[in-house]
Amino acid sequence: MIQIYDTTLRDGTQAEDIAFTVEDKLRVAEKLDWLGVHYIEGGWPGANPKDSEFFERAGGELKLKTAELVAFGSTRKASSTVETDEILGSLLDAGTKTLCIFGKTWDLHVTRALGISLADNLKLVFESVAWLKKKKRTVIYDAEHFFDGFKANKKYALETIRAAARAGADRIVLCDTNGGSLPQDVEKIVRIVRKNLRVPLGIHCHDDTGLGVANSLAAVRGGVTQVQGTLNGIGERCGNANLVSVMADLELKMGYRCVGPARLARLREVSLFVDEMANRAADTHQPYVGDSAFAHKGGIHVSAILKEARTYEHVDPKKVGNRQRVLVSDLSGASTIAHKAREFGVDLSGNNPRARELLTKLKEMENRGYQFEGAEASFEILVKKTLGEYKPHFVLHDFRVTDTISLDHVEGEATSEAVVHLAVDKREEKSSAKGVGPVHALDRALRQALERFYPRLAEMKLVDYKVRVLKGVGTASVVRVLIECGDSQGKWGTVGVSENIIHASYQALVDAIDYKLMKEGFPLIIS
Repeated sequence: MIQIYDTTLRDGTQAEDIAFTVEDKLRVAEKLDWLGVHYIEGGWPGANPKDSEFFERAGGELKLKTAELVAFGSTRKASSTVETDEILGSLLDAGTKTLCIFGKTWDLHVTRALGISLADNLKLVFESVAWLKKKKRTVIYDAEHFFDGFKANKKYALETIRAAARAGADRIVLCDTNGGSLPQDVEKIVRIVRKNLRVPLGIHCHDDTGLGVANSLAAVRGGVTQVQGTLNGIGERCGNANLVSVMADLELKMGYRCVGPARLARLREVSLFVDEMANRAADTHQPYVGDSAFAHKGGIHVSAILKEARTYEHVDPKKVGNRQRVLVSDLSGASTIAHKAREFGVDLSGNNPRARELLTKLKEMENRGYQFEGAEASFEILVKKTLGEYKPHFVLHDFRVTDTISLDHVEGEATSEAVVHLAVDKREEKSSAKGVGPVHALDRALRQALERFYPRLAEMKLVDYKVRVLKGVGTASVVRVLIECGDSQGKWGTVGVSENIIHASYQALVDAIDYKLMKEGFPLIIS
């Protein structure tokens, strides 16, 4: 069994683009517990009001079933005693059974950063751990900068962790704080420490050389039984070891048990949840859990995986909560088209000539700039149009968008207004709406006209809007607009291409609305 120690809520928040509210932290902690991690490091009590409030609320609000909450801090200050030290006092006040403290291991930090003698630093380590053990706490000792310290002064680095061990530390974690170590060095040094220490070991790696995961796995080979890291690898500078990859690699590649198969299948869901709480876009190319992790685009690849998934998939995506995806592009073959069509309930197998017709049309459109990899809703509509199975829910006759810029303000204030003219079941409808931009105004005008007939369109939200300039010179360039919409049931993408950005946006918007109506089978309501 390898213990998983998550520090997303403490070390992860040190990333420059990450900020969790107390409410966010409580929700993330619940998800991490659901995933099955063994320890959740909640923050540094006393360091800031947010972390202090988190621990105050966690005691009454968090009902953890599998994980243990940990408060983090440091050894006492050189200018105080263990009885009077504010850091140690705040740790005890946090009310957690388990505490994690770090101390200096690298002689450079002791003499330059702390400005004390090497002997005095050993006292800080010993007395701090011993004091917390006297208070009946489980103590995890993080040996900060251990690998750099070991390389600079092996004897002293080992003395610091021996001091923690003599004081009663329950586990000693070797930290690659600067993230500059290599896997072979990590494994070698861990084996040396194991010969010199009987206390269980852990590893804490940063990712400054892109080796945070590799170094963590090397440490496990060397004998550690706890891995510290963060979900999605968030953390200071280049981040921490990514526990998503660590857990999946340990369980699926190395034969260790961390959280078990049932909980490992929750990995993608928790990964996406953490990104959502951090208000950042999920990495589509993240190993195991990214949208592209099991996505297949090339015709040869697709043909092979349709016969045997293992030909181009190193694990079953379901084991980490992910799914296989077949993408359609100008690299696609007839087998790809047939496979995608089956997802929509259309059979194009058996050398169906419609598959070739659709493939030809697809490649012509992609040559003009269309891209269906992130716009599968538009592709489904294209399939049904080609097969004559498409029934539009409305007909847009024309629309007009105008921008007004008021120069009464210093920087000018712009407003947009859209007017649409459409028909639903031969009923004519005109609508106008204002928005913060032309696309926003057009979206509001379309909805305003259609919600009278399809009230549940109000559920649909525009999630993302991207514009890509494809070719041409200056303002005459062709642009591709990708729109992502969603509702309580999921998300879908649509695409539009034109030399006119408003026209391209209209294409994608109309597809997005039509797809919502098509997939739900909304009844027409005439009032």
